[in-house]
Amino acid sequence: MPSIPIRPGLLDLDRTPARLLGGRCTECRRHHFPAQADCPYCASTSCETVPLSERGILYLATVVHNAPPGYCGQVPYGLGVVELPEGLRIISPLTEVRLERLQAGASVRLRVAPLFVDEQGREVLGYAFAPEVEE
Repeated sequence: MPSIPIRPGLLDLDRTPARLLGGRCTECRRHHFPAQADCPYCASTSCETVPLSERGILYLATVVHNAPPGYCGQVPYGLGVVELPEGLRIISPLTEVRLERLQAGASVRLRVAPLFVDEQGREVLGYAFAPEVEE
């Protein structure tokens, strides 16, 4: 079954493991997410699309117990801010729903997973970050 990201240009599915795609400004060299042509920091129009790190640090997290209007997914679900090595903090779904396991400073890793199958029979993929298991 063919797979597509939930939003065009969000994921690099040709890379193993898959990565989120962000932007990097060729003028100020800062990263942003999601990728876009214009830099949100210096307004340059010369940004390039680059894969972002698959690992980050959980900056803050919460668990959502009541579905917001229009949301059809499962509740509860984790939601957090993940800090990537590129200097970005991105809001992201989390795979963990137990708040006691979502500690600030914890290492997290990107997970890409199917959300649903669209009308054309394609698997639509989304992303979330999962706590890294200590060995």
